[in-house]
Amino acid sequence: MNVIMIVSDTYRRDHLGAYGNPWIRTPNLDRLAAGSYVFENAWTGNFPTLPNRYDVMTGRFGCIEYDWSPLPRHVPVLAQVLSAAGYVTMMVNDTPHILQNGSFFDRGFCGFDWVRGQENDRYVTQPRKVEFPCDPRKMRDPDPLVVQYLRNVSRRRKEEDYFPAQTMTRAAQWLEENRGERFFLYVDTFDPHEPWDPPRWYVDLYDPGYQGDEVIYPRYGPADYLTKAELRHARALYAGECTLVDTWVGYLLRRVEELGLLDNTAIIFTTDHGYYIGEHNLTGKSLIWPGGHAYCPLYTEVARIPLFIRLPGQSRQRRVGQPVQPADLAPTIYELLGVAPPDTVQGQSLVPLMEGRAFRPRPVTITTPSLAHDPNGGIPSTIVMGSWALVYYGSPDAPLASHLTAAVDHVERPAIVPTKAVPTPELYNLRDDPGMTRNLFRGNREVADKIHRAHVKLLERLGMPEEYLQHRRRL
Repeated sequence: MNVIMIVSDTYRRDHLGAYGNPWIRTPNLDRLAAGSYVFENAWTGNFPTLPNRYDVMTGRFGCIEYDWSPLPRHVPVLAQVLSAAGYVTMMVNDTPHILQNGSFFDRGFCGFDWVRGQENDRYVTQPRKVEFPCDPRKMRDPDPLVVQYLRNVSRRRKEEDYFPAQTMTRAAQWLEENRGERFFLYVDTFDPHEPWDPPRWYVDLYDPGYQGDEVIYPRYGPADYLTKAELRHARALYAGECTLVDTWVGYLLRRVEELGLLDNTAIIFTTDHGYYIGEHNLTGKSLIWPGGHAYCPLYTEVARIPLFIRLPGQSRQRRVGQPVQPADLAPTIYELLGVAPPDTVQGQSLVPLMEGRAFRPRPVTITTPSLAHDPNGGIPSTIVMGSWALVYYGSPDAPLASHLTAAVDHVERPAIVPTKAVPTPELYNLRDDPGMTRNLFRGNREVADKIHRAHVKLLERLGMPEEYLQHRRRL
């Protein structure tokens, strides 16, 4: 068996037809889902981009030990183990953060192909002056981040020049050359992560005739700086990105079929997290201002993610309700390929779940920025148990987090909690309120206590050092 894993950065679950979206065109991913195991309760783990890839590559819950930094050399990773087992392993990637500045997430792969130029990738130096598509005050880090991006894409002329097209085309070409091998192909595309600038015909599907500012990289924070028209158009830009990704993932999937690989290749599609486009009066996925960074609560739009797994020869869809997380993907791939996992793996294989064998689901999932700091009070974690979600910021008497972080773009900023004390927990009933808009913490303290106790037990079982865990023991 072979495995192809596709990660599309910042692809919101609720923007896929397979999860009920009625207005965004995603025919290719919906077709993949129609013949896959579709996981209804996949929640991201360590947050955001690099921490997520750490969980995926190591099969570990990185929140207890890892923050935005190079991939540690001492932890066994998926590509390294599979390469040693005789598989030809390949990374085709345009997500810059996992390779730039010595991040080292190519470790263990037999080969890697980096499609250059996404976001703040220091790739092109001309033109020195660029034209912004909107008032730069509406964008996050217009200079140097958006300036660098606009330089990088200044030579783009046709759809085939866009990043998802380049990445999926190169992945398909690699398959043509390696289809006779036992292989693991990892494809990582940054879209639909901002900046949002798909070809105009994709945007016109969702907001034709718009004439105002195009806020392609919204400022991270409260959303009320955008007019209603600008916010509607930002949603159209993002929707266009989702359809662009769908188009080119569809191209890769057609090549898989044309090359005769569907009967011996498992296909995985997922993302790292979502993004707020006005929900909860937020844009972005955290708070960023000149000289500072803070994490905002990780509600459903960010924390709940899509996950499809198509097994070789599968033609029927099966919906899976048990909770799963990114740390489960590495052990799943190990079992699919018949390779013994290293003893460092903490996730659990989903193969028994898909095959109807005995499977013991974990009692809670935890979605959180890194907790591997002393102190970590005020860092929001979303803990899900059954139909309940607890947003928990640490013990009420914990010292507030205060350290430097390079999340979310390798730029070091002070990590600051924007309140004077650890915020009060929030509790949501996902069955009645999937968007997490009605806080039920008051009056349901016993439910929150139960979830909190289970989360502490999980962190203990994972081996979280007491110097960090002490700040999580009280609700």
